[in-house]
Amino acid sequence: MAVSTSDFRKGLKIELNGEPFLMVDFQHVKPGKGGAFVRTRLKSLMTGNVIDKTFRSGEKVETPDLEERAMQYLYPDGESHIFMDNETYEQLAIRGEVMGEAINYLKENTNVNILFHNQKPIGVELPNFVELEVVKTDPGIKGDTASGGSKPATLETGAVVQVPLFIKEGDILKIDTRDGSYIERVSGK
Repeated sequence: MAVSTSDFRKGLKIELNGEPFLMVDFQHVKPGKGGAFVRTRLKSLMTGNVIDKTFRSGEKVETPDLEERAMQYLYPDGESHIFMDNETYEQLAIRGEVMGEAINYLKENTNVNILFHNQKPIGVELPNFVELEVVKTDPGIKGDTASGGSKPATLETGAVVQVPLFIKEGDILKIDTRDGSYIERVSGK
């Protein structure tokens, strides 16, 4: 299906040279001389790269063949990670480079959405928040407070996040997967 420049909006997904892009920003421009055009900022759904592209007013672009499926993460298998479709129970192996930063916050039995382009997996969308256990961190010092400094903590998935000084090994933390930040301690020893 093709869309015209008059249909452009933030969040629109379009296809350029066989690659799907997400429209991050756009601006209709009507100069004093010459024809109108639309400046866009596009983010690749496959690589995450952001590009600027200009379209003539009225130009048509194709929309990509995208599908999102709810799947459950099962386990790592060498270079790949195994997921199970929540409806058909089919298993799918996805290579690590497709997963990007998502792998840092993925633990077994986590439900995720996987984006497919032309039946090929191109991305993993995690829930906004996950709960992970701290497996390694330096001990806090007596007198440390919640409003004090921070220290690095290694989570059960291998990700390293900055946490308050009172956090200790074995604590379960709520982590924001969008930016990898500590939100709160869910439970502690």
